[in-house]
Amino acid sequence: MSSSGSIFYGAIISPKTLNTYDAFPNCLLSVGTDGNIEWIEENVEAHALQNTLAKKGLVDVDVVELQPGEFLLPGFIDTHIISGQEYELLEWLDKVTFPMEAKFLDIEFARRSYEYAVRRIIDCGVRPAGKCNMDRESPDYYVEPSSEVSVNDTKALISYVRSLSSSSETQDTPLVQPILTPRFAISCTPELLTSLEEVASSDPSLHIQTHISENLSEIELVKQLFPDSPHYAGVYDQFGLLRSNTVLAHGVWLEDAEIELIAERGAGISHCPTSNFNLSSGVAPIGEYLDKGIKVGLGTDVSGGFSPSILNVVRNASIASKVVAMQNRDLGKSETKFVNRQFPVATLLYLATLGGAEVCDIDKQVGSFALGKSFDALLVDTRTSTGVPSLWFPEDAVQQVDQRALQGLLERFLFCGDDRNISRVYVQGRFIGGKSFVGGKSYHA
Repeated sequence: MSSSGSIFYGAIISPKTLNTYDAFPNCLLSVGTDGNIEWIEENVEAHALQNTLAKKGLVDVDVVELQPGEFLLPGFIDTHIISGQEYELLEWLDKVTFPMEAKFLDIEFARRSYEYAVRRIIDCGVRPAGKCNMDRESPDYYVEPSSEVSVNDTKALISYVRSLSSSSETQDTPLVQPILTPRFAISCTPELLTSLEEVASSDPSLHIQTHISENLSEIELVKQLFPDSPHYAGVYDQFGLLRSNTVLAHGVWLEDAEIELIAERGAGISHCPTSNFNLSSGVAPIGEYLDKGIKVGLGTDVSGGFSPSILNVVRNASIASKVVAMQNRDLGKSETKFVNRQFPVATLLYLATLGGAEVCDIDKQVGSFALGKSFDALLVDTRTSTGVPSLWFPEDAVQQVDQRALQGLLERFLFCGDDRNISRVYVQGRFIGGKSFVGGKSYHA
């Protein structure tokens, strides 16, 4: 990306609502030097391209022209990722997750692991959405000695992450932000949750993430540990941790009262169907949450899930919605939009992009293509040259792409594509990853 910004011309897809999205076969989009979208011309025929640029005062400028079979898409947002599929949740934590996480005490191991993980995640087209707080119900070798130590370390991490924001950054919201992470209610004493409430209340902009109602055994243990709380969500609400920038992972077994409370507080649900299937947790009734107005995004939940790709999660979210629909077939089609219904492509796209941005409370910056938003984008390549056999179709089928054909390309990519189809990844206008990113150089055809 040059210091003068960039102009893109070609097919562009962007979510609008849970039921609709824009698909422009001949769109012209300008990205400023600050990495934000300056302007969009939705329909510019090839013969009118230079005249359109001239009207913008742009003559002899470089234009990134997308090839037939390529299109731009807002970057995927992973709302829940963790750095044993034969176990259920609590046993999996004890036998797999806690021992692995304890290895990160080795700084060199942590550095190598995170460098690989972040690169892999970026190349899958994902923008990752803290330090876990856990002072009980954890192994002796992997538990914080006290609530005081936990909170002090958390404050230090928050300060460190915020110090990373360079004074030269032009965007209003830093690319890297701290997030408060009580692992889940089980691993936090009331004393720790009280201290975390004080941290959160002193900083309304501080994001919060945690787990909720993933597994029936987990829910039962929460009730034992917090007998005075009406339900799982009530624990977080009691300690002031349920608010509009709270990300709640899973929510498979929420009670009606919890659903109403979460909607009232404006918190969001990170839907992790791959992990939920993998750990035999259950199938979250996401359609019901959407009808209640709850924000929902998608999460890989690696390593509870087995893939860092949101494409995998999109497919499992589709399957999960079908399972719910089949299980409740005798109830018939309701008057609501999503309850007991299979999710269409538009809904799946929304959950993977703008829905995730809403859950993370960053939808004013990313999640769709709009004036003033950050150019966080994927350049998707569906051509046969990518070598993805499941996405093959005759090359001449993409030579003349109209809106209907572009919608077909999106569906093929979501259900048959993989990371080989993600040619470029842009964050804040900067080309940082994808299959054509080699040593920081572009090999775009």
